[in-house]
Amino acid sequence: MHKKTGRTTIKEVASQAGVSTQTVSRVINGRPDVSPETRKRVQDVISSLEYQPSALARSLIRQRSHTLGVVTAGLSYMGPSLTLSGIASVAEAFGYSLLLKELPNFDTNEVTPIIQSFLSRHVDGIIWAVPEIGKNHSWVDGSVLDMEVPLVYLTMEPRKNISVVSIDNYLGGRMAMDHLLEQGYQKIGHISGPLDWWEARQRMAAWRDTLQERGVEVKDCHYVEGNWSSASGVKAIGKLLDQYPDMDSIFIANDQMALGVIQFAVQRDLHIPEDIGIVGFDNIAESAYFSPPLTTVQQDQYHIAKLAVAEIINIIEAGWQESEQVEPQSILLAPTLVVRQSSMRTKE
Repeated sequence: MHKKTGRTTIKEVASQAGVSTQTVSRVINGRPDVSPETRKRVQDVISSLEYQPSALARSLIRQRSHTLGVVTAGLSYMGPSLTLSGIASVAEAFGYSLLLKELPNFDTNEVTPIIQSFLSRHVDGIIWAVPEIGKNHSWVDGSVLDMEVPLVYLTMEPRKNISVVSIDNYLGGRMAMDHLLEQGYQKIGHISGPLDWWEARQRMAAWRDTLQERGVEVKDCHYVEGNWSSASGVKAIGKLLDQYPDMDSIFIANDQMALGVIQFAVQRDLHIPEDIGIVGFDNIAESAYFSPPLTTVQQDQYHIAKLAVAEIINIIEAGWQESEQVEPQSILLAPTLVVRQSSMRTKE
């Protein structure tokens, strides 16, 4: 007798169980319209034959691909790369694979070909993980939204009737500013990110509002715009000290620029935090090892990714189960302040 080779088929399971292939399919997919006795008999045969249903076949049966389209840009930046890593690991845990499209630049606004490409590959949903910069999200309010698969957006200004998951950048900025004020600093400058980024504008608004609420006059010479890089931090702090020579502290819109500021301060023999207090934003892994260690606002990119994947799968599952429709929602995650030596000045 020859030993059987190859995979067991659904027809073989049906034949041995004495049922139709449709009944086997119903059992595999957990359908309720199978009697308990028949269900057990089929499950016993599946176990004895070590039958492994084809993932592709199951997708065809359910008319689902268990695939998410993900659009990203700027993977050379730490934030987008960490977010993508989180999306990939969380989607895998939920049993979904990814189709990835990286935009050539942030300001790409012709999105129809991208979405059509995803739809032609039968994705179940799309995560738009591109930061809102300038007018690169102006298409969101157009007819491109009138399609069957759901979209969840990351890192953009909340809008009505759209699912958005973002960190609360404004709250994070307020945390940084409140901390500096509590430490006794009064003349607080700011190095912003590029101000066509929504995130940078939110962080800058928190700096400006906090000072104005304390009755502190805010002038244009009290801030300088950077581009997120350490090199731009070096340029910005030099210019800012020229413009605002009596500045005693600085809120910097990301940790990479803060690294450049710390390097500049050390070279100019400025003592941190005695001569100048510094708070960054992001809490990158290296910030604890800066000299001195950097006080910073922590945003959990993995948690953002987890919530985005969970949200889109929730919408997908609700649609396939024909349950109550999931209403789009904006989720703003609260950051946390990680206090380290760079801002801990003894109050006078």
